[in-house]
Amino acid sequence: MEEKILTNRKHGMLVLLLTTLLYLAAVGGSIFGGMMVSREENAALLVISIIWLCIGWFPYCGLKVLKPQEALVLTLFGKYVGTLKGDGFYFVNPFCTSVNPAADTHLNQSGDVDHKALKTTMSFALNVGKTEMDMTGKKISLKIMTLNNNRQKINDCLGNPVEIGIAVMWRVVDTAKAVFHVDNYKEYLSLQCDTALRNIVRIYPYDVAPNVDTTGDGIADEGSLRGSSEVVAARIRDEIQSRVEEAGLEIIEARITYLAYAPEIAAVMLQRQQASAIVDARKMIVDGAVGMVEMALDRLNQNGVVELDEERKAAMVSNLLVVLCGNRDAQPVVNSGSLY
Repeated sequence: MEEKILTNRKHGMLVLLLTTLLYLAAVGGSIFGGMMVSREENAALLVISIIWLCIGWFPYCGLKVLKPQEALVLTLFGKYVGTLKGDGFYFVNPFCTSVNPAADTHLNQSGDVDHKALKTTMSFALNVGKTEMDMTGKKISLKIMTLNNNRQKINDCLGNPVEIGIAVMWRVVDTAKAVFHVDNYKEYLSLQCDTALRNIVRIYPYDVAPNVDTTGDGIADEGSLRGSSEVVAARIRDEIQSRVEEAGLEIIEARITYLAYAPEIAAVMLQRQQASAIVDARKMIVDGAVGMVEMALDRLNQNGVVELDEERKAAMVSNLLVVLCGNRDAQPVVNSGSLY
């Protein structure tokens, strides 16, 4: 179904003034005709005025007011008539009804209100006029919306459970598809976000892992959820866009808002990261200690401070490595006697 934009319907103010003037004329005609009902022409005026007073309010039902970035999908006896887009005061067929199946759907996103606020607004609308409340609820927002999807527990490519949440910026670009191609475009978007997120997260490990291909080219790479968040977010965005194309939605951007190991393995993974950090630190310390021992032996030989045999060199190397690689400060032992 193709979207049809109704452009030549901005006659709301003219219809409002004309209908109001005719109503005032009908009131005056009924008063004048009632006072002089004896004449035949006055009787006809009275009848016409009374009829208009009974049905003259009907054109008011065709008046529609739209604010910027709002749209209204209209149907006439079940047939799609067109869509009103753009701010203005419109007049359409009073028999047309507006359609928005997602009007009462409230997701965790911008633009939606909670149920308590909705009840308060509806109770207030009963006092000032329920028609405006209903008409407002049927309007489709064309603004950029932000969907904060709930956190999900998903296994990464290594089978480790991770918790991840995303924020999706989206908007409606085709109102006809959004209303008629899917049952509820907001719920449809939320479901497709969950599915796309699972499909992409299962490709990546949480952290860089060896022999893992995340691009599908058969070559291992260093892609990960933690280190390649921009690439992962772009792939999630493309995946969602391909799924919601038929619903008339455009996905502008997707961002990862939360990423962590699941609680049941978080402590173990923390110990693993700590162990890896300790091993890396030890490697650096050992490399530095070996270099310092080599430098010390070379300086002693060059300056001729002391001549050491192989056994004494081995003892000196052992002592220096213990001092340089130990976790605690060394407790030196002073030998005041002969070296031998």
